[in-house]
Amino acid sequence: MFKVGAILGKFQLKLRHFLGLWLVGLWLGFITSCTPLVSDQSVSLTLVSFAATKAAYDRIIPQFVAKWQKEHQQTVRIFQSYGGSAAQARAVIDGLEADIVHLALSLDVNKLEEANLVDRDWTQELPHESIVTRSVPVIVPRQGNPKNIHTWSDLAREGVTMITADPKTSGVARWNFLALWNFAIQINGGDETQAKEFVKKIYTHNVSLLSRDAREATDAFYKQNQGDALVNYEHEIILAQIRGQSNSYIVPDINISIENPVTIVDTYARKHNVTEIAKAFVEYLYSPGAQREFSAVGFRPVDSTIIKETEDKFPPIIKLSSVKDFGGWQTVQDKFFGDGAIFDQIRTSAKS
Repeated sequence: MFKVGAILGKFQLKLRHFLGLWLVGLWLGFITSCTPLVSDQSVSLTLVSFAATKAAYDRIIPQFVAKWQKEHQQTVRIFQSYGGSAAQARAVIDGLEADIVHLALSLDVNKLEEANLVDRDWTQELPHESIVTRSVPVIVPRQGNPKNIHTWSDLAREGVTMITADPKTSGVARWNFLALWNFAIQINGGDETQAKEFVKKIYTHNVSLLSRDAREATDAFYKQNQGDALVNYEHEIILAQIRGQSNSYIVPDINISIENPVTIVDTYARKHNVTEIAKAFVEYLYSPGAQREFSAVGFRPVDSTIIKETEDKFPPIIKLSSVKDFGGWQTVQDKFFGDGAIFDQIRTSAKS
């Protein structure tokens, strides 16, 4: 009897142990089914953008993160990289796995499309053909304007030195070059020979520094006191004023519309399983709140409500051209900025 009781006792202990484990497993299964996994409670995005957008994103990203957390109970971490637009596009092609890019010109996004990283219909996925911010090139003279600079033609005068970024690495520099070319075309009745001579004179004789990007150009002018005039994004100069620089600036009446696109890098977003939240983020950039933040640091907004709110802040342009007037970015790239194209010809002549 003792042995039988002992055996029954051991059996009961094993049964209770089994039932206990089963109940724990059942409870854990219930908890798992009702509560997202830890990995689902946070998500990471990588944003790659051109240097001049950083001040805006410093304000926009926390707002989006808070909004997403409130609506989805999910923490978003957005890793960021800033630099010259062309260099940023190359970095993504070379393996920087961005989920979202906001670049200075559509040409740089087209390169990602050619590399099969961005879907071919990317310009149709968001409002305004995926253009999310706008600006214009402006001229910043030294305090008091001692060289009496008032328009693009003054930058070609003897004794005037100019700071701008390098079109080979910077999107803003290509816009600056196009602004000068556009001016020469407009005042010379479309004569490209005279236009080339005009920009050649500036870049071979008067440009004292070609920086890597818009931010470096601004720093060289303000902090290092280089150049008689700075040509840069309007919003970059407005941001410099916000940070304490008092220089006035000139918005030439003949100008070109700088248009900056944003898009999802579809291949990487799908790989990281973040397409849905990446889409939510880029759509948020078109909201009045985000557009207001872009305009607060000097970007011309694309949202009609914010355009009206800020019309006193941004002077109207009498003759505003666009890259479409020159055949689109691929035509512009091949003609002006490709290997051996007009800009290379100008720089080569400067060295000879």
